[in-house]
Amino acid sequence: MSNGYFQFRQFTIHHDRCAMKVGTDGVLVGAWGAVPQQKQRPRILDVGTGTGLIALMAAQRSPQASVLGIDIDEATVLQARENVSASPFADRVTICHCALQELDDAGFDAILCNPPFFEESLLPPDRQRSLARHTPTLPFSDLIAGAARLLAPGGTFSLILPVTAFEAFRLDCFAADLMLTRLCHVRPTASKPAKRVLATFTMHATTVQLEENTLILNHGAARTPEYEALTHDFYLW
Repeated sequence: MSNGYFQFRQFTIHHDRCAMKVGTDGVLVGAWGAVPQQKQRPRILDVGTGTGLIALMAAQRSPQASVLGIDIDEATVLQARENVSASPFADRVTICHCALQELDDAGFDAILCNPPFFEESLLPPDRQRSLARHTPTLPFSDLIAGAARLLAPGGTFSLILPVTAFEAFRLDCFAADLMLTRLCHVRPTASKPAKRVLATFTMHATTVQLEENTLILNHGAARTPEYEALTHDFYLW
């Protein structure tokens, strides 16, 4: 990876003008999050698209899907559009300068999000990075309400969260009729506890059978076979 871009198998992400660069959390959401495979012309929403990475990964994984990525930072949106335009998926991915709270386009089959986590830490001095990393512009309550409002019945909402925030988030999703159906505990190594969880919630789920597992990212200096398998179609290992 250079300072200005990250090369994936099927597309390149330039991120020099984006507050949040390409990182493991975003790649995990893009590779693990639920996306429709069978439905004809499904619709996918990427909330807080940033560089456009997750939107492009979703388009690669779901070849029939149309994908909408939204973000509130204008400079980020412009660079995401450039990344999309240079990709093989430009005809199916749209990037809009829009807040989730303002989006009025219900009926998505899947929503993906690498949300801002940092509710209590000090805001960084850079305003662009602050908006990307901290929740004042997208508190968890608004994220959950937006997902419940915009998903089609049976639609899925996948995201990554800190372990410390997950239980309260799950309970708020339950109150919004978003049922936890998949859960992955992400551990940096086998000897360290999980710091992140990947979760999928399903709208109006009639039956709930939780699929739960653990993903260990690294074994010493090497990536684990499970991590390599998950990201094989994207990373240039």
